[in-house]
Amino acid sequence: MASVAVYNMEGKEVGTIELNDAVFGVKVNEHLVHMAVVQHLANKRQGTQKAKTRGEVSGGGRKPWKQKGTGHARQGSTRSPQWTGGGMVFAPVPRDYSFKINKKEKRAALKSALTSKVQDSNLIVVDELKFNEIKTKNFVAVMNNLKVEKGLVVIEGNDANVVLSARNLPAIDTIQADEINVYDIMKAKKVVLTKNAVAKIEEVYA
Repeated sequence: MASVAVYNMEGKEVGTIELNDAVFGVKVNEHLVHMAVVQHLANKRQGTQKAKTRGEVSGGGRKPWKQKGTGHARQGSTRSPQWTGGGMVFAPVPRDYSFKINKKEKRAALKSALTSKVQDSNLIVVDELKFNEIKTKNFVAVMNNLKVEKGLVVIEGNDANVVLSARNLPAIDTIQADEINVYDIMKAKKVVLTKNAVAKIEEVYA
């Protein structure tokens, strides 16, 4: 099992924790990680873009001029794509971009993402994150103590004081342990987990 240091909110090392190799020590599968990230982004797409084809624009009911003898190129409709105000070729239409990957593949991708953070020493464990009030300045102080400029903070449950204190920080995201995903983990430069969050992740994915 991998052993990592545990820090307090002042950034001081207060112990160590053994991480379960079934979650934090697997063989990294880059292909599954890539597939999980692509799926996450595809599923977020609205797919509401729309443009009109030549069959949907108005006008163009008659031939603009006779076929021969005018000196112009032959034309059948003023709504053809080459005309101003004409329809669009291969116009985008509303569609669903989402696709599915197997549950086992998604779990393996998540474990690979967490393992890569451990291997790169970009995973930080804190004993707890507790704030008596909603104060962004206090949250920034903790991140500075942990030397985290851009990262993902994973907490056990919905702690409003933590979430709302971090809400105005563009480089910091917060998420609950049961909602973690590959995209957010890989996007973050550092991943900060509370000890309770580590226990919950190991309980679900080990």
